[in-house]
Order: sequence, then structure tokens, then C-alpha cells
Amino acid sequence: MSVPHTPLSRASTLDPEFYTRDDVYAFELAEIIRPNWQVIAPASSVAGVGDVISREIGGVQIVVVRASSGKLNGFYNICPHRAGPLATCDARGLKRLRCGYHGWAYDFEGQLKIAPEMHDAESFDRSSIRLTPIAVREWNGLVMARIGEGLDFEALYGGIEEIAGQDTLNDLHHHAARVFDVKANWKVYVDNFLEGYHLPFVHPGLTQLVDYSDYKTELGPWWSLQRSPVEESGPYAAGEGLYFFVYPNIMLNIMPARLQTNRVVPTGLDTCKVEFDFYYAPGAEVRAQDDLKFSDQVQEEDRLICEHVQKGLTSSAYRPGRLSPSREGGVWHYQNLLRDAYATSGLREQSA
Repeated sequence: MSVPHTPLSRASTLDPEFYTRDDVYAFELAEIIRPNWQVIAPASSVAGVGDVISREIGGVQIVVVRASSGKLNGFYNICPHRAGPLATCDARGLKRLRCGYHGWAYDFEGQLKIAPEMHDAESFDRSSIRLTPIAVREWNGLVMARIGEGLDFEALYGGIEEIAGQDTLNDLHHHAARVFDVKANWKVYVDNFLEGYHLPFVHPGLTQLVDYSDYKTELGPWWSLQRSPVEESGPYAAGEGLYFFVYPNIMLNIMPARLQTNRVVPTGLDTCKVEFDFYYAPGAEVRAQDDLKFSDQVQEEDRLICEHVQKGLTSSAYRPGRLSPSREGGVWHYQNLLRDAYATSGLREQSA
């Protein structure tokens, strides 16, 4: 459902109540986060038969496994017996998915195979018990997943490969992962990513590497792109930086011979975590140490400002502020997508 949108030249930010209301947060988990495709792990983490990863999407625990057929299968990480976990961490080369609570075991297609001490249960039909599946797929060496039916994959990610160049995403190898906790609503972190307006004030080191005067934002149907020339430095090779955001919570930061993915994971109304994964083309790993150190610095700067913003949003003093037409088009685009989603359930801004 689409609602009338104020033109960017006259637009203001989303009402702060959407960052502080429990009912809004519950709606976002169920209707925005869970149903839409997102990057959850490098495909190399489930390269072999029986390799398993355990993740969370919108507050729901999931498990993804490489089946003997070679395909990926995904399930709720919930045993149908008494809701025990099938996996509490990533693992390699398992023979079966086994519940850690009572030992019920399932094959990699989700079929129950072993149910200890159930021989006295009348009419117990093991063949009728299966794990609840979720949708998974691979894309350019990344594991993608969603729970339920949301936007088509091509609607979300279509066009990104053409802009970045298919060769850019080929032959990249996963090198490192980071997870950061942020004491702010998940959308605060996304909003912050979507504009370079804050770079000179929050990221003095990064501002020296990107050309702020030539920093541009492009808008797709469900993604936005910030691009800027990047200077040669310790962490980066010279070229162009492409910073994609894909609705509702994914970032793809593409540099020459390097990809960094970010997934913003809501963990509470006013908390989130951000999962970082770093990929490099062969030979480009020589920059990894500098890149990781520099990324940690930038992330700490983002964490601090986002936590300050969260406090401001929860105060009674803040009202929606005007957006910069030249610098905050990505924020405007994203917040309008959220407004459309909220309208489907009757959620409206008090200031509208």
C-alpha cells in the first residue's frame, strides 16, 4: 500500500514514535524484517555436506544446512517436539540435525529419523513429523534467507550486479567477521548509513579517503546507492566506492577487490546488532589488517552517534526535522518505503 509522499524538497524525517513504540517494533519484525531476503552468512560457511549455520531473522531462530544433494535447506531452528534447538552454533560435517533438548534427529531434508523412547506413544507417526522450512538461496557467494513471503528477490537485488559489475563480485573469498552491539533502534543505524551528510563531522578519517564533493546518491525501487571516488590508502585501493543499501536491513559496501556486507539485526526496541563480513579478491587480503582496523574505528564512531540519536528520539523535545535535498535522499527514500509498509496495518504518523 502506497501513501502520498512529500517531495524531498519539502520532506521531514519519520516521526520519532516509530522508533519508540512496541507495536511498531512488533510489526516490523513480522512484516518487514522476516519476509524479505537478507544476507545471513558467506556461502563458504556451508560449503560441505552437513555444514550448518545458526542465525536469527526478526527474532526467529533459523538453521541452514548443506544437504547431500548439494543444495541449501533452511528451517526454523525449532524442534516440533518441545521447541528445543537443532543448532546453537555453526558446525561442520554433521550427519543429522539433532535437537539439543531430547535428542530427536532429522535428516537434511527436515524429516524426523530418530525419536528416542517414543515407542509407547500411541499412533505416533514419525514419518509425518518434519521441520518447518524457510526460503534460502545463494547469490554471489552469499547465503540469503527469508521467513514467509515478501518481495521477490529480483525486486530487491535486481540491477546491483549490473552497476557493480559481475566480475567485481566473482572470486571473492571470505576473510573475517565482526559483530557490533548498538544501543539504538535498528532503523537509527540504517538511517545513519543512508547519508554521507555526517561524514565530515563524525568520520574525519573516512572523509579524507572519499571525495565528499563528488558524493552522489542514486535511488532504485528497493535499494539506494551512495557512490564516491576513493583514494589509495592503507585500507583501500584507489577507485570507486559503491555503498548499496537493500531494503530493509542490508548493506553491500563494494570497493576495488573488496566487499563488506552488513546486516542490521533488531534485538530490542532500542537495541540492535550489526553483523559485518569482509570478502577480498585473491591477493587483496594484504589490505585486510588495515581495513579491519579502520572499519572498527568507523563503526565505533557510528555506534556512538547512533546511541546519542536514540536518546534524542526518545526525548519529549524532538520533532521531525527537515531533510537536506542534496544529502539525505537515501533517508527520504527509505523512510517512505517504511511509511508504505506501516500503512498496510493502519500505523500512521501523528505529525502527518
